[in-house]
Amino acid sequence: MKNIFKYFLVALVAAFVITACDNDADRDWTKPEASFKLYDTSLGSNVLYETMKNNPFVMTWDKTGASDYTVVFSKTEDFATKATLGTAATNTFTTTVGDVNSKFLQAGLSPYASSTVYVRIESGSEVSNAISFAVTPYPIAIPIVTAPASGASVTLNSATPNATATTFTWNDYASYGVNVSYLLEIAKKGSTTYYPVATVTNAKSFPISVKDLNTLVLKTGAMAGVSSEMSVRVTATTVSTGGTITKVSDLLSFNTTPYEMVSYLYVPGAYQGWSIDTANTLVSSTSNGVYFGFIDFTAGNLEFKITPARSWDNSYGTNDNIHLLYNNGGNISATSVGYQKLTVNTNDLTFALAPYAMGLVGDATTNGWNGPDVAMTWDDSTLSWTATTNLTVGSMKFRVNDKWDENYGGANGSAVSGGENIAITTAGTYKVSFNPFRMTYTLVKQ
Repeated sequence: MKNIFKYFLVALVAAFVITACDNDADRDWTKPEASFKLYDTSLGSNVLYETMKNNPFVMTWDKTGASDYTVVFSKTEDFATKATLGTAATNTFTTTVGDVNSKFLQAGLSPYASSTVYVRIESGSEVSNAISFAVTPYPIAIPIVTAPASGASVTLNSATPNATATTFTWNDYASYGVNVSYLLEIAKKGSTTYYPVATVTNAKSFPISVKDLNTLVLKTGAMAGVSSEMSVRVTATTVSTGGTITKVSDLLSFNTTPYEMVSYLYVPGAYQGWSIDTANTLVSSTSNGVYFGFIDFTAGNLEFKITPARSWDNSYGTNDNIHLLYNNGGNISATSVGYQKLTVNTNDLTFALAPYAMGLVGDATTNGWNGPDVAMTWDDSTLSWTATTNLTVGSMKFRVNDKWDENYGGANGSAVSGGENIAITTAGTYKVSFNPFRMTYTLVKQ
């Protein structure tokens, strides 16, 4: 009987051991058993918006007594790759929606795309249960302009105007759940006036031709034939239910030398006997559709027209003396005699006339700084204002209409709006010229 009981006991122990081994074999060791409970947490909205960034995000659990807790999250249920959301010294973790949004983006979640996130609490060797929820982050990073390389030199060759000068490229999030509009802009370095290069949707590059880039560079105020440092930036705009988010890149600068890109119009009129061959010239230094020039109207000779070439084949007229009509309308008319600055915009077909008298002023001139200014005349053959006058040792400037509203100074033959006084170091009779298109001047002793 004792032997029967002994055999029964051995069999029972063996069965228990076998069962225990089977349980161990079936256990999923990638999912450690929860030692304490993390309560289910809601963000309030699965879709996060920038306007929510200061809203609190709170997590609580039932374990107390520990001095450190780490809140971790993962994109997979097994937490094979995990990231830290934050730490806490009590059984409550508090942060903001903005911080949570940033951590999710850093972990590789895409903005405007729904992803499932798994969260748990770790405390030493103990872990809580995992909770999961779907979340859609919003973008926070700015785009980064990557080409041309910072400080690179971009060549503009007038012989190949249609060739690609460069391809602007930028980095941004790999994928969005909505369309992204990118505005590419350019400015002369240091300027706050930006000119649009292009607007593209979802693309992250834009090739630009030599001619188009040259036109833009000149438009920023860069001088033809002079190396200039340009800055470009990209603005990313997304629109969703939560509103519009706009992110502007840092500036990237590159160097380029634009070539001269001048176009002309002509102004035959009564002031010069309607001769197309001797009509005064209007100049657009950057071929941007805006031209200006100077005409000395005389009494009874105020009417004129504008032609794109020294030919009557095509011309601009007007019906209201404000707007231009191509190959239509009557004569245009000035409203007063004397020198007028004529500005023509062929983009919106408008023109403007304003009294304009260029003169010399300064202690080197006949009438000193108080004027009246030494009058200059317009020479359309050289596209310059000229005057022959006596100058003494001292300094002078060019100014318009005997006022300081528009004046030019400079040095070494380079004129600058509002620039320094021009030094006269030797007295004598000088032929003085000023070219408002090239912004240059000459002082030739006679």
